[in-house]
Amino acid sequence: MQPGSPPQVAPFLRTAAAYAWRLLVVGTLVYALFALLGRFHEIGVAVFLGLVVTALLRPVVDLVARGLPRSAAVALTLLGGIALVLGVLALIGEAVAEQRTTLVREFRDGVGRIEHWLERPPFRLDPGALSDVQERIGRFLSDHRSTLVSDAVSGAHHVVAVLTTLALALFSSVFFLHSGDRQWAWFREQLPAFLRGRTETGGRAAWRTFTGYTHGIVLVAAVNAVLVGIALWLLGVPLALPLALLEFAAAFVPLIGSPVALAVAAVAAVVALAAKGPFVAAVVIALIVVIGQIEGHLLHPLVMSWAVRLHPLVVAISVVAGSIAAGIVGAVVAVPLVSVVWSVVTALREARAAERPAGGGDPEPGPGADPKAGPGPEAGPDPGAGAGPNPGAGPDPGAA
Repeated sequence: MQPGSPPQVAPFLRTAAAYAWRLLVVGTLVYALFALLGRFHEIGVAVFLGLVVTALLRPVVDLVARGLPRSAAVALTLLGGIALVLGVLALIGEAVAEQRTTLVREFRDGVGRIEHWLERPPFRLDPGALSDVQERIGRFLSDHRSTLVSDAVSGAHHVVAVLTTLALALFSSVFFLHSGDRQWAWFREQLPAFLRGRTETGGRAAWRTFTGYTHGIVLVAAVNAVLVGIALWLLGVPLALPLALLEFAAAFVPLIGSPVALAVAAVAAVVALAAKGPFVAAVVIALIVVIGQIEGHLLHPLVMSWAVRLHPLVVAISVVAGSIAAGIVGAVVAVPLVSVVWSVVTALREARAAERPAGGGDPEPGPGADPKAGPGPEAGPDPGAGAGPNPGAGPDPGAA
C-alpha cells in the first residue's frame, strides 16, 4: 500500500457492511411499523377482521349480485352472515340453559362418586381432603368478592373496545365487498409508474394467499369441531355444542391451538367423569386426541399446503413472536401475515426472472433506479393503466 493512500478494505467486510446498514434500516422500519400498529392495534385488528369477512363472503356476494344490484347483494349477504352467527350463539345459550340444572345435579353426584373412588385403593385419599378444598375455594370467593366485582367492572372498557372493533370491522367489510377493487385501483394509481406493475403482481399474490389461508383454516376448524361435537353427542356428554365451539376457535391458532384443544379435552373429560363415569371420560380423551392427530397430521397439511407454504419452524417462530408482540391476536395474525409477505416476495422474484432476456442479462433495476436506463414502463403495457371500476380489476380486498 502506497504511503498516503486510503486503507484497503477486504471485499467480505465491505459486503458485510453494506448488508448491515441496509438491515438496520429495514429493522428500524419494521420496528416503527409494529410500534405504530401497537399504538393503534384496534384499527389493525378491525381491518384484519374486515379482510377475513371479505375473503369468506366475497364468493357469496358475487353469486347474489348476478340477480340483484351489488349494494343489495352486499347488504343481504352480511345480514345473512350476522343472522347465522347470532343463531349459533343463541342455540348454544339455549343448550346451556336447558342442560344447566341437569348438569349441576349430575356434577354434584359425580363429585361425590369421584370422592368415594379416590378414597378407595390405590389412592386412599383422606375423606376430608376434597371437602376441605371446596371450603377453601368458597371462602376465597367470599373474602375476595369485592375485588372480583371491581375487576369485572374495571374491565368493562375492554368490552366497549371489542364492540367498537367489531363495528369498525363490519363497516370496513361493507366497503371492501362493495368497491374494494376501485379502492385498490385508486391506491395503485397514486404510486409512481415504474412501481405499479410490481404492486399489481405483489397484491395479487398477497390476496390469493390470504383468501386461501382464510378458507383453509375455516374448513379445518369446522371439520374438527364437527367431529368433536359428534363424538361428544354420541357418548352423551353434556354441553357437547359449547365444547365443539371451543374446539372450533382453538384451530385458528397454529401450534398454540393444540394445547387449547387439550384443555377443551380436559374440560370435556371432567364433565364426562362427573356425569357418565371414568370409562366415558377416558373414551372422550382418547377420541379428542385422535381427532386432533387427524387434524394436525392429515387434514391441516392437506388443506393448507396449496395456500401456505411455510416451514414448521417458521410457523412456530411466527406464532411465538406474534404472541409476544400482541398476545392472542398476534398469534392469530402472525401466520397469515408471514405467509402473505413470503408470497409477495416469491411472486416479485418470479416476475423479475420472467422479465430477463432468454440468454441471461442484468437484473431489473431496483425501485430507485432510473426507469429510462433499463426495463421499465416502456417495456410493456402497465398493468395498472386503464384500471376502472370493474369488480375484477385487481387484487383488491374483494377479489377472490
